[in-house]
Amino acid sequence: MAVKDPYEVLGVARGANADEIKSAYRRLARRHHPDVNPGDPSAEEKFKEVGEAYSILSDPLKRARFDQYGTTDDMPSDPFFGGGGGGNLNDLFDMFFGNMAGGGAPRGRRGRDGDDIRSDVELTLNEVIHGVRKEIEVTRMAECNSCHGTGVEGGGQPDTCPTCRGQGAVASVRNTFLGQVRTTSPCPTCGGTGTQIKNPCHECHGRMVVQETATVVVNIPPGVESGATMQVPGQGSDGVGEGRQGDLYVVLHVKEDSRFDRRGQTLISRLNISFAQAALGDQLQIEGVDETVDVNIAAGTQPGTQITVKGAGLPPLHGGRRGDMIVLVQVKVPTRLSEAEVKLIRELAELSGDSVPKGEDRGGILGGLFGKKK
Repeated sequence: MAVKDPYEVLGVARGANADEIKSAYRRLARRHHPDVNPGDPSAEEKFKEVGEAYSILSDPLKRARFDQYGTTDDMPSDPFFGGGGGGNLNDLFDMFFGNMAGGGAPRGRRGRDGDDIRSDVELTLNEVIHGVRKEIEVTRMAECNSCHGTGVEGGGQPDTCPTCRGQGAVASVRNTFLGQVRTTSPCPTCGGTGTQIKNPCHECHGRMVVQETATVVVNIPPGVESGATMQVPGQGSDGVGEGRQGDLYVVLHVKEDSRFDRRGQTLISRLNISFAQAALGDQLQIEGVDETVDVNIAAGTQPGTQITVKGAGLPPLHGGRRGDMIVLVQVKVPTRLSEAEVKLIRELAELSGDSVPKGEDRGGILGGLFGKKK
């Protein structure tokens, strides 16, 4: 398959070293990241091109193949796997038995992966309904600008590690029930970078990365739940050497709203109405999350009645019709009545055949408006 020239995509010379290639990739990946350019298809396509170019130039075999043939097709393959990419039997054993040293860089990749980072973000219900673009301030480790990520004062090149000879990993042989298996683990001398630094940078002290505070733009879709986690690839700490960039994990927290209870996409609201409204009915407008909601109170509505308002709830995460709002009706019983009001209610009680206390109503507003029928 024909591919775009990865050197042109990253804007580096054909003789560029690994550090120069990585710096170019990081700069372009952040510039064209979809979260930084929402709704821009060209930026998303460019982001993919940058990633593909880096995957070629960061792999010595793919880079050599491209330099020789102008393509990465027909890479030597192992018939055991029936495919390309240079898979071999040791890869299979690594899948089953893992890395004996416990973590670190994979075989043949010199460096250390950047750490993942976490950020907690609060959202309102209104933001849950419509989605929101948040600018999040994060603290992470970034490539040192003083030494350009080499760790050497003045940006010079570090020395080759004498233990692993620049490979970043050391090999060992172990016996298994299938025979001897060769495995690799990060070099204990250089920690997987493949280098040693004799004249460390004054800024990063040879660590190749420094702490930075950065702003990351995250597009949060509608319908998220409290406690949900979003992964933003490549926005964590920078790796060292050929190590991958870490990711940013955004943990979402939806603020409680005293007006509503939430059950998934359904919102539950409470509405207090008067005895007259319950008895005669009414057409009311109540406050929703983002707009007013019409509620029809039917004549004879009882306390505890649930009224469903279609489409006044929250949207589903992946699009579709909004959920409903359930309105729980509560009938207000007045705590004080005028003599005229008491007289009218007594007359109403007599007409309906209800019993009410004689004389002063000390039992609680005419026995809860009306007592038991005679």
